[in-house]
Amino acid sequence: MGDMTNSDFYSKNQRNESSHGGEFGCTMEELRSLMELRGTEAVVKIKETYGDTEAICRSLKTSPVEGLPGSAPDLEKRKQIFGQNFIPPKKPKTFLQLVWEALQDVTLIILEIAAIISLGLSFYHPPGENNEGCATAQGGAEDEGEAEAGWIEGAAILLSVICVVLVTAFNDWSKEKQFRGLQSRIEQEQKFTVVRAGQVVQIPVAEIVVGDIAQIKYGDLLPADGLFIQGNDLKIDESSLTGESDQVRKSVDKDPMLLSGTHVMEGSGRMVVTAVGVNSQTGIIFTLLGAGGEEEEKKDKKGKMQDGNVDASQNKAKQQDGAAAMEMQPLKSAEGGDADDKKKANMHKKEKSVLQGKLTKLAVQIGKAGLVMSAITVIILVLYFTVDTFVVNKKPWLPECTPVYVQYFVKFFIIGVTVLVVAVPEGLPLAVTISLAYSVKKMMKDNNLVRHLDACETMGNATAICSDKTGTLTTNRMTVVQAYVGDVHYKEVPDPSSINAKTMELLVNAIAINSAYTTKILPPEKEGALPRQVGNKTECGLLGFVLDLKQDYEPVRSQMPEEKLYKVYTFNSVRKSMSTVIKMPDESFRMYSKGASEIVLKKCCKILSGAGEPRVFRPRDRDEMVKKVIEPMACDGLRTICVAYRDFPNSPEPDWDNENDILNDLTCICVVGIEDPVRPEVPEAIRKCQRAGITVRMVTGDNINTARAIAIKCGIIHPGEDFLCLEGKEFNRRIRNEKGEIEQERIDKIWPKLRVLARSSPTDKHTLVKGIIDSTHTEQRQVVAVTGDGTNDGPALKKADVGFAMGIAGTDVAKEASDIILTDDNFSSIVKAVMWGRNVYDSISKFLQFQLTVNVVAVIVAFTGACITQDSPLKAVQMLWVNLIMDTFASLALATEPPTETLLLRKPYGRNKPLISRTMMKNILGHAVYQLTLIFTLLFVGEKMFQIDSGRNAPLHSPPSEHYTIIFNTFVMMQLFNEINARKIHGERNVFDGIFRNPIFCTIVLGTFAIQIVIVQFGGKPFSCSPLQLDQWMWCIFIGLGELVWGQVIATIPTSRLKFLKEAGRLTQKEEIPEEELNEDVEEIDHAERELRRGQILWFRGLNRIQTQIEVVNTFKSGASFQGALRRQSSVTSQSQDVANLSSPSRVSLSNALSSPTSLPPAAAGQG
Repeated sequence: MGDMTNSDFYSKNQRNESSHGGEFGCTMEELRSLMELRGTEAVVKIKETYGDTEAICRSLKTSPVEGLPGSAPDLEKRKQIFGQNFIPPKKPKTFLQLVWEALQDVTLIILEIAAIISLGLSFYHPPGENNEGCATAQGGAEDEGEAEAGWIEGAAILLSVICVVLVTAFNDWSKEKQFRGLQSRIEQEQKFTVVRAGQVVQIPVAEIVVGDIAQIKYGDLLPADGLFIQGNDLKIDESSLTGESDQVRKSVDKDPMLLSGTHVMEGSGRMVVTAVGVNSQTGIIFTLLGAGGEEEEKKDKKGKMQDGNVDASQNKAKQQDGAAAMEMQPLKSAEGGDADDKKKANMHKKEKSVLQGKLTKLAVQIGKAGLVMSAITVIILVLYFTVDTFVVNKKPWLPECTPVYVQYFVKFFIIGVTVLVVAVPEGLPLAVTISLAYSVKKMMKDNNLVRHLDACETMGNATAICSDKTGTLTTNRMTVVQAYVGDVHYKEVPDPSSINAKTMELLVNAIAINSAYTTKILPPEKEGALPRQVGNKTECGLLGFVLDLKQDYEPVRSQMPEEKLYKVYTFNSVRKSMSTVIKMPDESFRMYSKGASEIVLKKCCKILSGAGEPRVFRPRDRDEMVKKVIEPMACDGLRTICVAYRDFPNSPEPDWDNENDILNDLTCICVVGIEDPVRPEVPEAIRKCQRAGITVRMVTGDNINTARAIAIKCGIIHPGEDFLCLEGKEFNRRIRNEKGEIEQERIDKIWPKLRVLARSSPTDKHTLVKGIIDSTHTEQRQVVAVTGDGTNDGPALKKADVGFAMGIAGTDVAKEASDIILTDDNFSSIVKAVMWGRNVYDSISKFLQFQLTVNVVAVIVAFTGACITQDSPLKAVQMLWVNLIMDTFASLALATEPPTETLLLRKPYGRNKPLISRTMMKNILGHAVYQLTLIFTLLFVGEKMFQIDSGRNAPLHSPPSEHYTIIFNTFVMMQLFNEINARKIHGERNVFDGIFRNPIFCTIVLGTFAIQIVIVQFGGKPFSCSPLQLDQWMWCIFIGLGELVWGQVIATIPTSRLKFLKEAGRLTQKEEIPEEELNEDVEEIDHAERELRRGQILWFRGLNRIQTQIEVVNTFKSGASFQGALRRQSSVTSQSQDVANLSSPSRVSLSNALSSPTSLPPAAAGQG
């Protein structure tokens, strides 16, 4: 199914439809064109073609009240004719495409070219090969057999390149697969309420068919197109399709069109589904997107073909950036609107995640250093060889010797490239990806469903959490525990006999009718469990109160079904109340209201007395009631809800749209206190957060006293501390200036002490989050996490660094705007997310500490070895193997360490803390010193210690020596043991702590050891290894074990003494990503990867520049026109000034050369 492109899918549906069109009164085509109309046009069209919406229901063979019969054959037929509610996803990249992408890596391309040249030369036997004149300073004629084996090195390099490519491609592939799994899991979790055979059922969105009657309510994301058939006060946000931010009011006679992908902002109702899947409005846009994508790719390819004449490096850069851009852009649909909300949701993360910013910087720094080293290595080798052969030994350059010399040069070039390969930490993006992907998988078990990968790591840096109260900190199981009825304040649920019968009847009706009919209390699933609450939890609490009073709400509801309700004012964040108007038998009207007590009581002018009669309720009575009833309830942490009613005469009929007049002059029936107990695990979780340096703030719509009481129970505030609890109104008064504008300085005065924000509106929440994020009050920028469940929390969730949506109570809109979904709605899961986030950061640091040690050592060894002995002690293939251990395996081993509670004992790192701390720098340099000392000792006196032949100064194709094998083996052993050291980055003593909790680590270390044995004993010529004796092996392992001892020595040195150590990988100011990178595609994950590519382009240009410099020198030497060279130099310099430090020496030497032609040789030497 996934392979079918949208267009096939389409034509198939068209064919089906034409054949079955007769079975229903309207075809898919007709319905589709109907859904493209809006407002009055649509109403007219419905009247002309069908008569009314009822008629459409009839022609679709469905009933507006009973829904579809729901029999399997009928549903199947509908799917056949009208299509399924499923949009085929974009085809994932195939494994071969990913391999091709991995091959685009610049360093790999250089290696491939070098290897191919080396292979070509080894098969080419020049006539003068045996000519003594060509033998070089290294001397030592070679055997025929070894000359035969000259191809091995080239082949081995190619093989290792293939390994690296396959590993990279496989990782990308599994990353993509995981991401798709995640997407499909999010999609499967989405359910929608429909009516089938008179029963209200929840079905997965993909199961919805044309003709279904769907129930829609506040906070839904509509899953299909449909026509509005009945409901009240329905307002829809259609901005995702039209771009208009105003909410559109829907009604049967004015605008009944409901479109998929739009959000219900208010009200509730029913719709008949008319188009699903690729035929719905969102589906049509997606189809256009699919087609658009293919066309764009074709164009892109054509564009690339014409670029053929551009400088190779530039072209390379273009292709890579082009590829990145292709992946990154959500293509705009033909209608100019954005594809869909997911893409929008991804757009809001303007800043790079902290880690990516730091890594990118570090990778580029390391890369530049590596490039310089490798260039110098090549230059020194070439110069030494030429001087030694042609100057010292005064050999003439014989034409028949050319191939031999070229072979030497290629060998030098390969050594240079190997140094570069080892220096470049291409394992970094891999480590980040593995670490994130692993964490995401494990976080699923901890009830965190991560929607955006970087959110997981950002969470580790969180400094503030703004949490909702209801459902997150509390259990969201509402029960009425106190009530004020008929002038009496009952501290527990009153005895039904003590309440007047009239009052009781009014109370039961007010609660049963004035609540969503989807809210019910069902019998418990298991014996002895609590009854199940379905729907709005506050309403469930009230219905529970009715049941506790030994009454029943069902008969009332069946007497007054939902269709008969005259007018409903649904609950919204502005009204903070809900009212329902019904028609009485005598044609007069009665309105029931319920809502936040202080708001509803202000509108009451009467109250029911103990005898059930209304009596006057004056403002001073109200003040007394607030003091005596409401505040005591609130201080016990109860939510207070007031239930009231009002009667209207039948003529003249009131103006129902004038809310202010309608919602007034009420008669109060009762005030109840609803308890929502704090979740038992929350106080402990909050204590952990505070210990970890994270401030928890509570933002709630509740009364301030209730909020304060709950905050004390949770431990957000401790009595006697200096903190603020504000109400939304007061908060707004304090942060706005005279003109009513928000001022950042005013927010900065408040937020550090603010702990509770009560009676807050969604905009207050957004203002607070934005205020904390934009604040420069502290030296670190605050990283804010926000939890939300309501539709109105969307803006705050989007603005926050990490938005958590509630998986159970959350609306679709909130989930859409969030980064992580808490599948159990529990605050303590957030603490788990913090732990995982910090663990990701630490894993990357561990990997870096290990990787950089190896890098430093390998580069220095290769470099000095090449300079002193004209041949790197570590051969290209060995370097690639070391690179594989370091990069791929180590990233797997160190990135999968499970988190421990100790991670929560330290403060967050913050944005400005460097990735490589002083302690890590001390470890890196300390271990590098140990390793270098031993390797150089082995290199220069090893043959004496082991009584073996020296491997230094061997001729071109000489057999591998035991000497160099020992060096290689020792090097790898030291890395293996140092990998264990790298498990701790804060200078802990016990590096084995918890090592068995990470089976992957153990497997990889042992596995690498086993492969190393095989390579050394049986690797032979390709790996330049000769088998070692047991005692030599013992020495290698012994020197490796020394790493662990040395690690303890390093841990003893106090870091504070080493002030001279520099830290690296620090983010200075906010580093913004340029605009074009923001058009992120949902499936794209790593910024770091792309940045590395970009870094490699820089290195490529750097290489280019060095070639130019050599050319300039050579041109001067030969005295030919250096105008051409100069021209080329300037073009290259202008082509990229990114690597200024690389281009500056060349400019200096050029200017020197120009001023004094005689000073050429030193200037040329200055090149190196």
